[in-house]
Amino acid sequence: MPKSYPPVFRRKVLDLVAAGRQVAQVAADLDISDQMIYSWRRQHLVDTGRLPGLTSSEHAELVAARKRIAELETELAIHRRSAELLARVVAPIGGSRPSR
Repeated sequence: MPKSYPPVFRRKVLDLVAAGRQVAQVAADLDISDQMIYSWRRQHLVDTGRLPGLTSSEHAELVAARKRIAELETELAIHRRSAELLARVVAPIGGSRPSR
């Protein structure tokens, strides 16, 4: 999994690029990929509404929703399996004791 950088760091990197520094130079100085800087810049443009796409907050909501769906599907599978097992239970032979 790629290394994660805090939002403050990403913002400062984008500020350096916006101030006129070359992406390749900033990437070399900070020992990060220039492609990462381009990705951060594109995501910033999406987040600010200047490009179409999925914003960071929408992406976070989508990830959380997918996680919750997976949890619910697992829970449902457990309930279905338990219902299946309970359906197999057969009443004892002879039923209950006759009343007097």
